[in-house]
Amino acid sequence: MAQALSTAQLVGQDDAHLVALPCGNRLQREVAEAFSALQADARKAGFELAVASSFRDYERQLAIWNGKASGTRAVHDDSGEPLDVAALAPADKVRAILRFSALPGASRHHWGTDLDVFDAVALPAGYRLQLSPQEVVPGGMFDPLHRWLDERISRDEAHGFYRPYGEDRSGVAPERWHLSYAPLARDCIGLLDAPTLQKAWDKGGDSLLLRDEVEARLGDILERYVFCAGVPGQ
Repeated sequence: MAQALSTAQLVGQDDAHLVALPCGNRLQREVAEAFSALQADARKAGFELAVASSFRDYERQLAIWNGKASGTRAVHDDSGEPLDVAALAPADKVRAILRFSALPGASRHHWGTDLDVFDAVALPAGYRLQLSPQEVVPGGMFDPLHRWLDERISRDEAHGFYRPYGEDRSGVAPERWHLSYAPLARDCIGLLDAPTLQKAWDKGGDSLLLRDEVEARLGDILERYVFCAGVPGQ
């Protein structure tokens, strides 16, 4: 059994639990080995399963969050259209950001168990990867890869990986590209709670924008945007 993450590792403020993949991305060792096996299976099926994003530390997640909260980074609606964040009430602003971006300290990408993937073979020359719904919908450039992954996951032949945001539960928007390694993600979900997050925010460098609004609804936010993803077997 893998060793439980420390609190600092859980919230993305320590990366000692990670190893580097050949592509430079980082995951926990057990996850990296499972992903290598999944890549080999994909290659046999004609896909080049590549990593767009894996571990993301607390400071990076904080920069994303604060950029969206301050209006210096775009926030989109479900159709991909930019929102006028400045015109939103604070509670609506928090919900709009959480639809596509995790709270710093609560991102699954902190754990070294989760990653965003694409098919490198299907990527057109000169195209800039977006990780957008248009790329993965039926007929999209990465749809064949994801249909193959759907089949593997449904047969429990995906080496432990599943889709935490495979469907819309009125919290995080569906992210077909996001895979999670269930055997270890299960333990991480069980460790995360409100006091742990609040301590991370106190320790982090820059202040968390909209913190008062987040803390006023933190229990609901955790249930709706973090714990709702669950893992198979729960």
